Amino acid sequence: MSIRLFPRARRASACACALPPHAAAPRAARTPSLRPHALTLAVASILLHAPIAAVHAQTSDPDAATTLDRIEVRATRSTLDRTATGASRLDVSALETPASVFRVDRDTLDARSVRTTQEALSAIPGLVVASPPGHGNTVTWRGFSGAQITQLFNGIDVKYASIAARPVDTWIYERVEAIGGPSSFLYGAGAVGGSINYVTRVADFDADTSAAMASAGSHGSRVFAGGFNRRTGGAVPAQALRLDIAHSARRGWVDAERREALTVAASLVSRLAPTLTHTLAIEYQHEDNARVYWGSPAVETGAGRLVALPGSIGRNYNVGDGFYGQDVTWARSLLEWDGGARGQVRNTLYHYDALRDYRNVEVYRWDAARGGIARSGALQQRHDQQVTGNRTDWLRAGTLAGLPTQWAAGLELSHNRQTRFPQSIGGEVDLVPVDAHAPGSFFDIPGTSPAHVPGATNRLRTVALSAENLTRFGAHFALMTGVRHERLALDVTNHRAATAASPARWARDYTSTTGRIGLTAAIRPDANVYVQASTAADPPAGILSTAGFSTLRDFDLSRGRQVEAGSKFDFAGGRGSATLAAYRIVRDNLAIADPANPGQTLPVGRQSARGVEASLDVRPLDALRLQANVGWVDARLDEFVETVGGVPVSRAGNRPANTPARVGNLWVDYTLSPRWSIGTDLRAVAARAADTANTRETAGYALWGAHLRWRPTDALTMTLRGRNLADRVYVQHALGTQMVYLGEPRSVELELRGAF
Repeated sequence: MSIRLFPRARRASACACALPPHAAAPRAARTPSLRPHALTLAVASILLHAPIAAVHAQTSDPDAATTLDRIEVRATRSTLDRTATGASRLDVSALETPASVFRVDRDTLDARSVRTTQEALSAIPGLVVASPPGHGNTVTWRGFSGAQITQLFNGIDVKYASIAARPVDTWIYERVEAIGGPSSFLYGAGAVGGSINYVTRVADFDADTSAAMASAGSHGSRVFAGGFNRRTGGAVPAQALRLDIAHSARRGWVDAERREALTVAASLVSRLAPTLTHTLAIEYQHEDNARVYWGSPAVETGAGRLVALPGSIGRNYNVGDGFYGQDVTWARSLLEWDGGARGQVRNTLYHYDALRDYRNVEVYRWDAARGGIARSGALQQRHDQQVTGNRTDWLRAGTLAGLPTQWAAGLELSHNRQTRFPQSIGGEVDLVPVDAHAPGSFFDIPGTSPAHVPGATNRLRTVALSAENLTRFGAHFALMTGVRHERLALDVTNHRAATAASPARWARDYTSTTGRIGLTAAIRPDANVYVQASTAADPPAGILSTAGFSTLRDFDLSRGRQVEAGSKFDFAGGRGSATLAAYRIVRDNLAIADPANPGQTLPVGRQSARGVEASLDVRPLDALRLQANVGWVDARLDEFVETVGGVPVSRAGNRPANTPARVGNLWVDYTLSPRWSIGTDLRAVAARAADTANTRETAGYALWGAHLRWRPTDALTMTLRGRNLADRVYVQHALGTQMVYLGEPRSVELELRGAF
């Protein structure tokens, strides 16, 4: 934490006051509390904020008094000092963690007017994300995507992130955390490219607070949100209640698209005893999307570039009654006991229930010969998923062979059940003109029916043991280790006619042991270097909660490994912090087509990536803040074969689809006065291959935004924000070589926030 003094306007008759300059203090303890001399300054700040009566040295009246300067003391805390809750269960800071750790806190979400969890992810170096309806929330990071990036909710993996992690309004979230590279040792199978954790706001004993937000903008968007935290029980509160609600709606920027969402998070924390607290947290998400935009038909320009078909931008080729909706309910019971020297115990009992419905025509291809859009991919689908589980963690700090050490041990049990109800109509549905406005309804398609008939039910049971340790060797070195052993039991019931490729019932058991070992060396109290190695395990193809027999057969889990080296440091007297990391990841035994037997697969594929990531947060002037990150990755399909027209074709040496080599972000904020500030933001993404053949690609793009912020009072903030101000038409995600998913055009919104 650094303390800086900012004298306000001085009166001519007032004598000058000054406090001793702040000197950096050692970080050995890495606790969030103020250091002794910083605490002195903080107390002085409270006193100096009130008018001070003092005897003027030059006055003739010894009883005369005058008001001295008002001195404002601002305390800032480096982002590296924050606890790395998403990267370890130990009580360690981001600086002490030998891994790439990122945290998008509530202040950042508010300052950037982040609307959804998807938008929050741009704060992570090198990461790109898109959310076509059929993909949910496709993250690409460190050369891997889809199921190879674990997305969690309050540290819980529902094993269906590519759909379950659809963008959610951020009002109910406290922060978003991320750790780069393999992290199966924390969260289980998956996470070759990294893990992302969405953390919900819950009640606390810190203070009584209330907040509200309203915004309106382009494309008919509007948001109304509010929340409060209230304590009861006197000077030492016995209970605290928190409630957050957000409602959002928009018309969308394509024809007839409509979205409406409601999110609610409620929690009650109770102090059952001086050392025992219990938190009950309930969360509900409801989303309705009418006539969902699935993408635009693509055409090829020179040099193999894919662009949206001229005349199709803003058009919606889904059927008139196209629909996507979901209802999600979370319930968590968290019990925390502080046993002093015996350690701490944290227990989380959770239940997740989700129902998702799709009814759409999803594929649109430009047919030049017939001069229209050929529509296909008629699908009605329902996902009915429940996850129930319990995790218990024991944490203790002490010594090991006379060295300071921390331990964490955990046991997790979960049961994941999902039933799918697919109704797919093969072949072309019809041909519509480019300027089509109301292209029919889903149930006019021959063969469709409103009934939901179950297809298959996947039951996945998980039992896992984990342990972590941090041991310090003197003042400069620390060794962090972690290991997880888990057993996965998959049982699949086929509710339809059994075939050789889809038996009536089948089961597979998997066992994996993954871990991380990292060494950190402190160059000085606020800077270090580190090196680490970590491993991961995940299905060779698909997702276990939905995988079919032909996808898994008798295959074992795919294995991944990473080596990473990096540095984290503060500089300029605490005005800035930066991180730098270089890594190499290799994933073995992924499923590929058998070159000798078309239609069969082999678990012998290999994919790799190497890259560099950097982030910067600096205040070169008191009124100016710069934040930036950049990521470069060289991703390769080292051994990969796919079947094209019944013929196996090698894609060895090619780039994975939708994986840019370079991604960069910049945020600039400048304070014009105590009430006014301005800012701008830039995002640049390099070109990406549209398919594994690498015969087509989508162009890179750069987006520019800006905002003007006014604080009429200390409690109110009004922000005018523009996004994609250059109105760039850009491809956010390639859907093969015949469709592209376009990003949002220029938009402007006015937002009002209040804190009470």
